[in-house]
Amino acid sequence: MSTLKPLIIILGPTSSGKTEMSLKLAKQYNGEIINADSRQIYREMDIGTGAPTVCHSESHRWLHSPPASQYGINSGLWSLNAQKGSTGLPPQWSQQINNIPHYLFHVKNPNQKFSLSQYKKLAIKTIKDIQKRGKIPILVGGTGLYISAIVDNLEIPKAPPNKKIRERLEKHTGKYLFNKLKKVDLRSAGIIGENNKRKLVRALEVCEITGEPFSSQQKKGKPLFDVLQIGIKTDREKLYKKIDKRVDKMIKTGLIEETKKLSRKYSPTLPAMSGIGYHEINSYLKNEMNLDDAIQKIKYRTHQYARRQMTWFKRNERIMWVRNYKEAKKMVKKFID
Repeated sequence: MSTLKPLIIILGPTSSGKTEMSLKLAKQYNGEIINADSRQIYREMDIGTGAPTVCHSESHRWLHSPPASQYGINSGLWSLNAQKGSTGLPPQWSQQINNIPHYLFHVKNPNQKFSLSQYKKLAIKTIKDIQKRGKIPILVGGTGLYISAIVDNLEIPKAPPNKKIRERLEKHTGKYLFNKLKKVDLRSAGIIGENNKRKLVRALEVCEITGEPFSSQQKKGKPLFDVLQIGIKTDREKLYKKIDKRVDKMIKTGLIEETKKLSRKYSPTLPAMSGIGYHEINSYLKNEMNLDDAIQKIKYRTHQYARRQMTWFKRNERIMWVRNYKEAKKMVKKFID
C-alpha cells in the first residue's frame, strides 16, 4: 500500500464536462479543487476561457482579501492562505463555488508571465495544504503539461529567460516558430501546436540556450502523491457539438464586451490575448472579419485544440477513462477506500 497521500485528477478535452464532474466528486468526497488549465490562470478572462466562475456564477463567492504587493500583484483578491493548518502557501486566488473551495484561478494579469515551474510550485503547495487539512485535492483541467508536471514531478529545464532571444523570436508569427521548432524538437512542436506562441518561444529559447531539445529535458522525478487520473471519454462528433454550443453561449454571455475591455488595457500581441476566442473577436472589432466568420473560426480552432489535448492524453496509459459521473464515482470510492 502506498504511503503517499491521495490526489485525484479530472482531465479531458475542452467542453468534456470536467467542471461539473469535479464539483460532484468534491461534494461527495470532501474535496477541494485546483486549476490545471493554463488559460484560466489569467484574470479578467472568464468568458473566453470558460472559467467556472462564469459557468457557476450564481453560486460563487470569493475567499480572503487582497494584500501583498511584495509578490508583484496589482489587483485581485489575493492573500496568504489563512485557513487553520495552513503550510504558509504563497498568495493564491481562492474562490468558493457551490461551497467547494477552488484554487489557482486568475493568478496573473494577461500581461504578466507565468511559467510551468511557477505553476508546479504553487500547485504542489496547494495540494499539500489541502491534504494536511484532511481534505481530498482534485486537480482539474486540460493542460497536459501542467498535469504531467505534478503527476510525474517533472524536473523543469533550468534555463533562465533570455530577453534578447525572446525579443528576436517574438517578432515572428506562430506558424514560423512552429515550423522552426519542428526542425529541432518535433515532439514539443506536436504537443504545443502553432497557435500557442508563448510556449513556442519558450521551447525554442530553451533549445537555443541548452543546445538540447526542450522535450528531452523534462525528466521525471520521484512521485509526490498517490494519483488517480480520470479522463472523460467523449465521442468526437458529440464533443464538437458541445464546443459549438459553448462558443455560441460565450458570445451571448458577453465575450465581445469582455474582449473590448481587455483590448483597452492590454496589447493584442500578448500571448494571452492571442488565445482562442480573444484573437478572433479582436479581428472582428478591427473590422478584419465579420462576426459570423469570427465565431466559425473560434469553433474550428477549438476543435483543433481538443484534438491536440486528446493526442497528449492518449499517450498516458495510466489514465482511467470514464463516460459519466457514475463510473467516476465508483472509481474514486475504490481509490479512497
